[in-house]
Amino acid sequence: MEQSRIDRLNELARLKKERQLTEQERAEQTELQNEYLAAIRMNLETQLENTVVVYPDGTRKKLARKDTPVRPKQ
Repeated sequence: MEQSRIDRLNELARLKKERQLTEQERAEQTELQNEYLAAIRMNLETQLENTVVVYPDGTRKKLARKDTPVRPKQ
């Protein structure tokens, strides 16, 4: 997300504390909030996909997605 859009989101949040937002401003704020949350989720997902757990015995294992069943050890 571009910094200018984050700045606009912050500006709308400040305005909301001072006065009621117009319908157009509320719609813009909602759109910017959704875009911001999507960017955060994407960044977190990318970070987790590149995370490796290192066990005390030196074994390295990538994190598995929660929706992917974990295979039991044989």
